[in-house]
Amino acid sequence: FAFARTHRRVPGEPRVPGVPTAAMTESASAPEDNPEEAVFVGDEVEAIIKESIDAVLENAPYKHAFVGQWTNDVVELCVKRLAGLNKPFKYVVTCVIMQRNGAGLHTAASCFWDNDVDGSRTVRWENQQMYCVVTGFGLAL
Repeated sequence: FAFARTHRRVPGEPRVPGVPTAAMTESASAPEDNPEEAVFVGDEVEAIIKESIDAVLENAPYKHAFVGQWTNDVVELCVKRLAGLNKPFKYVVTCVIMQRNGAGLHTAASCFWDNDVDGSRTVRWENQQMYCVVTGFGLAL
């Protein structure tokens, strides 16, 4: 499995060209008031991802007809729990569920962000019949 690659953003450069960053606007004081809140905590995100996968797939045998619902349930539960942290982040969660049948799976992600506050965490989960790979991305506001 391939994991996310990150690219460092030039300090002071807007996240999206032409769009001011939170530091460039007067109303954005939350990250400055508590800088620890605006830092991606990978271990916390990883725990949420693992708990969400377990809640949805814990003892389930692989059934192709359920995979679409399972992937939706995993990402929705992850996003709900991440949003519940009440941190100044936007979250993106992806999920791949694949039957264990000997086939290969390669994934990759590339991100252009601020490595000091943004981050991602990938969790690979498996049981006797399937693999589940979930990646959570956190982008500071």
